[in-house]
Amino acid sequence: MASLPYVTSPKNVDRALMGIKHAAVPERVSQDFVKTILKIPGGSGDQMTSFLKKIGFTKSDGTPSDLYKKFRNPSQSGQAVAAAIRIAYAPLYVRNEFMHELSDDALLGLVTEETGQAHDSSTVKLVCGCLKQLKNFADFSPPNEEQSSVPSSALAHDSTPRTPVEPSVSPQTFGLNLGYTINLNLPATSDPEVFNAIFKSLKEHLLRPSDA
Repeated sequence: MASLPYVTSPKNVDRALMGIKHAAVPERVSQDFVKTILKIPGGSGDQMTSFLKKIGFTKSDGTPSDLYKKFRNPSQSGQAVAAAIRIAYAPLYVRNEFMHELSDDALLGLVTEETGQAHDSSTVKLVCGCLKQLKNFADFSPPNEEQSSVPSSALAHDSTPRTPVEPSVSPQTFGLNLGYTINLNLPATSDPEVFNAIFKSLKEHLLRPSDA
């Protein structure tokens, strides 16, 4: 039976996370930092220092982890807390991979099963209370991905070659080989599929071999 992380005052989870958002990143998330900067005094502060380690926000020596730093980034904050929940409450995800989607009653039942405690025990209630506080900050939606293909309109806009007008003369008549320069305005992306689409279009529509 797993020991799931909790503090005896779940509302302090909200206080700690809000404090982390606004405070500068310390060298170590010490008890002094938690009690003075995050303003969670006494024994509750001691509990929170340990809780932040258990959810992956600090390393074993108390230094802020990558999750801690990502949480302070507004664009990654929700994903960081979601990752912390998956780390700290992994045994619950073994029982239900969509644990974070459960209703309060269903979550209570799941925690009861995992801990082996009575459903009305303080441990079960506090675990659920801390989880609910964390979920208020979490974003479990999949991260945005770059487009895997280039829309035809984008291709026309970004990669239209600019070439001089070919003179209306026959190469065979004068024995000349004419060439021209193509300038490409490539989109700002590192996705190889984008460049594959561009050069495939060029090959099909512009780079046809000349008549012999």
